[in-house]
This record gives sequence, C-alpha cells and structure tokens, in this order.
Amino acid sequence: MKRQLSLSDIEPGQSARVSALCSTGSMRRRLLDIGLIENTEVACLGRSPGGDPCAFFIRGAVIAIRREDCQDILIDEIGGSQWD
Repeated sequence: MKRQLSLSDIEPGQSARVSALCSTGSMRRRLLDIGLIENTEVACLGRSPGGDPCAFFIRGAVIAIRREDCQDILIDEIGGSQWD
C-alpha cells in the first residue's frame, strides 16, 4: 500500500499538487483563505535554518507554513518545480 504524502515531504526545489486539506478550525480557514485548495500547485522554495517553517509558493504568493501544519496538507505527486 502506498503511503500518503503530505506537504512536509517535499524538499526545496520540488513542487506538488494538493489532494486534500485535513486541518480543522481556524488553521483550515487560514489555509483556504490563501487559496490552498484541492488541485492547487505548491512549490517549496526553502526551509528556515532550523528546518521549520518552510516557505512555499502558492498562487503567486510566498507563504511560510510550519511542519506541524504541513502534515495536514495531503499531496498527490512530487516533481521538479516550474519556478526553478
């Protein structure tokens, strides 16, 4: 059985497509407000020196998301970034 990947699994320079948003409450609302919905293309731009949070390019904006919150964002595929 294939392990479900989350946004925390992609490395800087990689991109992915969101398959589901599993977070709840105010965090879910914040993610929806920035346009993080199913089939959204997301690219990882980099990580902070400590490794958390990560910077992502989402719908024309750079957004920092903590690893804990990234684990609730499920993705379908990982590939090279179109923004390299």
